[in-house]
Amino acid sequence: MVEMTVESVRINLATQQRVVILKASQQERYLFIWIAYAEAYAIAVELQGATSQRPLTHDLLKNVISELGAHMESIVISDLVDEIFYARLVLDVAGRHVEIDSRPSDAIALAVRTKTPIFVEESVLERGGVTLESGEEPQPSTDKDAQASEDDGNLDAYRDFINSLDVLDEFGKD
Repeated sequence: MVEMTVESVRINLATQQRVVILKASQQERYLFIWIAYAEAYAIAVELQGATSQRPLTHDLLKNVISELGAHMESIVISDLVDEIFYARLVLDVAGRHVEIDSRPSDAIALAVRTKTPIFVEESVLERGGVTLESGEEPQPSTDKDAQASEDDGNLDAYRDFINSLDVLDEFGKD
């Protein structure tokens, strides 16, 4: 497994699609996961250190886990099947190891709140990740773009696409 951090949450202004970009802690490897507005908002709010007057869903889940005496150990992005990512919450519940199925976007939103490590299975990175040469910018893509990029060894399609995205640094930005 590869430990990763949230590099940024971005939006494609033309399509309004949001993407969370994970970066390997020890390498120039990236994973792009397209996510919904609510989860992008939840991740961006936490990354920016903002608080809401009432708990968001992921704040509620964090509080429930804590009040029940459990502790988040990590999250794992565990699989990629038919362009759908799968994740697990890994908890310690009174010394008992518990894993709970989760959407990656929810798991990431919870991980940034609990300061929990984010891991990605190597097989997921091999199928869905991007490795950059020094000086290149990370670029999300569709599988078609990723395949074309792999085939000709050129990441220009990734660079062009990332330049069309905007960082979500304002919560209500649409």
